[in-house]
Amino acid sequence: MGLRNRSLFTEEQFYFVTTTVKNFIPVFSRDDFCSMLLNNIKHYQKKRMFVILGYVIMPTHFHWIVKTEPSKGTISDIMRDIKKYTAWDILGQLEVEKSKLLESFSKNVKPGQKRQFWIHRFDDEVIRNNKMFWVKLKYIHNNPVKAGMVKRAEGYKYSSARNYIHNDHQVIRVDTSWGGVEIV
Repeated sequence: MGLRNRSLFTEEQFYFVTTTVKNFIPVFSRDDFCSMLLNNIKHYQKKRMFVILGYVIMPTHFHWIVKTEPSKGTISDIMRDIKKYTAWDILGQLEVEKSKLLESFSKNVKPGQKRQFWIHRFDDEVIRNNKMFWVKLKYIHNNPVKAGMVKRAEGYKYSSARNYIHNDHQVIRVDTSWGGVEIV
């Protein structure tokens, strides 16, 4: 499949990204699987030099706002690596557990593919200005509230609402200083 014109935006840096687990399987309801995703994000953050400006890990998907360093990798490079190695880690753990969930990831896969963890694509939007940044950040932070998982955004463990509201970077470091800077 094509890159949906992603190659036209090689110098863009700020993105709102969403990626989803195949068939909306709620694997990220488990803390250990959230940790596997976060560990892969942290690993590739060092390699690809991107900055996290906001995120939320929901049971079936995750959203984030990221500032890339184009000379170190595109948003496609970053997402490919994070998705690939997170899938390997989680599917490997499910194998160890002999989980019945493995069957769900083995159905309707491409020829030559054993399993599929994520949907094949991810959705991204270039963040063009400060207003768009805040709209997307509020959307991210409101996700667990809207889903009825918490009453207040900062009460959700896997959300940058904690970083912004309480300056709590225990789960993952988020650069909260961009919120007042014009993004062009």
